[in-house]
Amino acid sequence: MSADTPSSTLKLALGQMLVEGGAVAANLARATDMIRAAAAQGCQLIVLPECLDVGWTDPRARELAEPIPGPRSELFAQVAAAERIGVLAGLTERAGPQVYNAAVLLDDQGQLLLHHRKINELEIALDLYAIGDRLQVAHTRWGTLGVNICADNFPNALDIGRTLGRMGAQLIAAPCAWAVDAQFDPAQQRYGDLWREAFGQLARAFRMPVVGVSNVGPIGQGPWAGRRCIGCSLVVDAEGREQITGPSDQPALLVADVALWDQRPRGTAISGML
Repeated sequence: MSADTPSSTLKLALGQMLVEGGAVAANLARATDMIRAAAAQGCQLIVLPECLDVGWTDPRARELAEPIPGPRSELFAQVAAAERIGVLAGLTERAGPQVYNAAVLLDDQGQLLLHHRKINELEIALDLYAIGDRLQVAHTRWGTLGVNICADNFPNALDIGRTLGRMGAQLIAAPCAWAVDAQFDPAQQRYGDLWREAFGQLARAFRMPVVGVSNVGPIGQGPWAGRRCIGCSLVVDAEGREQITGPSDQPALLVADVALWDQRPRGTAISGML
């Protein structure tokens, strides 16, 4: 295969959904509706937002978080298997006394392929979430997928994405919760340049598309109460170009055919280090 020809194309859904703080049952119902709708459009994988069950930084996570594997990941596994679609979902995880901002990647048979815990959590959230303790890729029939969460792709944390690239990821997918002041007006100021630049750096370095899927809705409790999540879910292609962007103020199911490229092994020539 030519170096200028992608090795495969992934039909990817971005499930930009409303997340209501603390409304676990309603949030899970919206997420499963998104999964079914994506499957009906022939998508192979859907990416859903960060902490979609409880809401990002919602303090009720201390009582509402559940283990992984557990009832919520099993719900998504059942829907993934029934609809024959892969699912990446951000969940609030309880592990002993700790609460983690986590994500699960399930294949289209409902098998748990990957379980990530957010590493670069914002300082304002550290009294709620523990720091993540793992980083990995999943070798799937669609390609080698890397998973991280939101600020794991901040400009000051690109070593996380670069590590996934060195591990052979052909795509990074990230559940997100992109929040702005309630008065932020996307008609006056475009949202997301920070993410376009950071995603673009990773994409160009490894010829590796990067996907971030946010939610919409107000933040009612926690350190950022009064702000809102803005959506603007984003795919940056392997050349670092914006491929698709979601609306800023409403739920949306976005579909993108994302080209994946074979990754060559990346090492360091010892002669250059002496």
